[in-house]
Amino acid sequence: MRIAMVSEHASPLAASRGLGGVDAGGQNVAVRALALALADAGHEVVVHTRRTDRTSPRRVPIALRAVVDHVDAGPPHELPKDDLVHHMDAFSAELAACWRDEVPDVVHAHFWMSGLAALPAARALGVPVVQTFHALGSVKRRHQGADDTSPPRRVAVESDLGASVDRVLATCRDEVDELVALGVPADRATVVPCGVDVGHFTPGDAVAGDDFRVLTVSRLVPRKGVDTVIAALARLPDDVSLVVAGGPRLPELDSDPEVARLRDLARAAGVADRVRFAGAVGHDALPQLYRSADAVACVPAYEPFGLVPLEAMACGRPVVAARVGGLADTVVDGVTGHHVRPGDPAAVASALSALRADPARARALGRAGRRRTETEYGWDRVAAAAARVYREVAATVPALRTALTTGSPA
Repeated sequence: MRIAMVSEHASPLAASRGLGGVDAGGQNVAVRALALALADAGHEVVVHTRRTDRTSPRRVPIALRAVVDHVDAGPPHELPKDDLVHHMDAFSAELAACWRDEVPDVVHAHFWMSGLAALPAARALGVPVVQTFHALGSVKRRHQGADDTSPPRRVAVESDLGASVDRVLATCRDEVDELVALGVPADRATVVPCGVDVGHFTPGDAVAGDDFRVLTVSRLVPRKGVDTVIAALARLPDDVSLVVAGGPRLPELDSDPEVARLRDLARAAGVADRVRFAGAVGHDALPQLYRSADAVACVPAYEPFGLVPLEAMACGRPVVAARVGGLADTVVDGVTGHHVRPGDPAAVASALSALRADPARARALGRAGRRRTETEYGWDRVAAAAARVYREVAATVPALRTALTTGSPA
């Protein structure tokens, strides 16, 4: 199939660099990995993303049958994600021009603004559209309240998109419930999770040492719950340490406001000497970082899906995860790790203490996590599931194009 993917702010080219910034994270990784897996399966994939510099070529190959297309929409430099909505009409016009010359069989939009741009361009050509939201504005608003910087119309647009596209690919069961609450018909939502590269993220022995090492990997924003892990650390013995990976690169760490906030919390809790901030970590270095830990903690206030637990499990590490969003699906409580309530340092400390007290059981949880990623979440399996949906919606193409030419409903 000829597959057009639209990822307006999350370029797959960023996935090979250090992630962890405010607007660079799991979506970049997921879009790149899905594109590569689809290309490996024989499909032709073009990923359309907004140009953020003047020097990049219009098209950059990332595999034999996969390219990244830099779309001119707005100024050619980085902009805050929430400001991009003002440039989606221009983005849509560029997509329409591109697709008139090279009509795709299906369009897969990633994030709500990508859907906003992709849907009118695709509908004009009778091309079916599949939507992955990666995060829903209704959930973000519920948890962030006045701190939510999303454009005011985001929730309404997501509701309209969910009811208008041919299929929504929800990344977890919890998201299906949210979509139904937004008015999306349940039969229009199909769960296709994100995946993990089980060939890149592989098990290995932890570095020998006397301490018990806990790792968190995330964008450094308050909702990710790093402060909860720091508070939990204060309830644990002195031989438990924490590495925080994410945020800016090391030279810029001292000027980052969230790093400053977390360091203040660590000092106030008396654990500053047991917390190390590693900054942004490149994709190639992540497996060894996971393998250097005895346990991985991922306890956000909410999480649409969350790649970190899968990466940790693929590396054979037990995971302490908040029972929210996709983490409730990927981490099996008592089998691959432990579920805890979000925002509960005591529960996090208890779960980590149990792993520290029973290394054999911790290793068994890690082995079970590795098996789960291999059987359920390899990108080849995820790409095959997505391709099945693509083929289903592509079967509607004749009806769509007939409707366009006759004016009758499809």
